[in-house]
Amino acid sequence: MTDNDNIRLLTPENDTRVRAFFSSLEDLSKRVEKIRDSNKPSLDGERYYTDKELAVKLKVSRRSLQDYRNNGILPYTQIGGRILYRASDIERTLMDGYREAYKLKNT
Repeated sequence: MTDNDNIRLLTPENDTRVRAFFSSLEDLSKRVEKIRDSNKPSLDGERYYTDKELAVKLKVSRRSLQDYRNNGILPYTQIGGRILYRASDIERTLMDGYREAYKLKNT
């Protein structure tokens, strides 16, 4: 008896575990596509952050965000009592701050 006689290929045709794995993989792929398709920008093709989301993203407190708003550092939109931050505005503000810091460092 050779070593090859003891080897059994794990293929969907001859092993239920492989079939179950591929089935689970297909289900996961469908779920990811559904999440991707349902994750559309909020308003007018633009993504907005709540203060909670932005605080986590920037790793600052929500109180710090309020200070940034009060001091005119971060642009925001208020709809009713809700504060929203446009993602492109936040990115632009961060890049402007980065460029300014870079210029100061290299002068």
